[in-house]
Amino acid sequence: MTSYIYYTATTLDGFLADPNDSLDWLMTQPIDNDGPFAIADLMATVGVTVMGSTTYEWLLRHLGDDPWPYPEQRTFVFTHRDLAVVHPSIELIAGTPAEHRARIEEAADDLGVWVVGGGHLAAQFASAGMLDEMVVSYAPVVLGAGRPLFTGQFDFELLETAQNRAFLIGRYRVVGPRG
Repeated sequence: MTSYIYYTATTLDGFLADPNDSLDWLMTQPIDNDGPFAIADLMATVGVTVMGSTTYEWLLRHLGDDPWPYPEQRTFVFTHRDLAVVHPSIELIAGTPAEHRARIEEAADDLGVWVVGGGHLAAQFASAGMLDEMVVSYAPVVLGAGRPLFTGQFDFELLETAQNRAFLIGRYRVVGPRG
């Protein structure tokens, strides 16, 4: 069975990006790339990445001349717009996660699915019963406003914690909708 994980970083006040969709707050924080919850460990377990158009466009703006960062994984970008596709592994799709579940899981080929972002898309996956875990790296930053970590009302169970330099990391199981 395919597992789905929302692996992300957030500020202490629960924002993924500032009101201008900037991640400058994140890029200035020290992290050990070989430390606990390293991205390389995650990438070894996933066959598919999924993201919303805001996340995808942010990546494109910040890649410069660098190659697409996830060439080994199939990437599905949820959007209703016609965006530039910069690598053959990328596919633009419209609709809900549930509408594309079979396609996503087939592409994952017995590996996991990384829900890259954002918080609204992660909540859509959770609402569809397509989110098993959430790993959140909390940075020692407060923004006061911006893109939320997660939208909707859900309960989570804390499974594990770690510290990776500036980040406090929590791994959670998705329990389900509140209420």
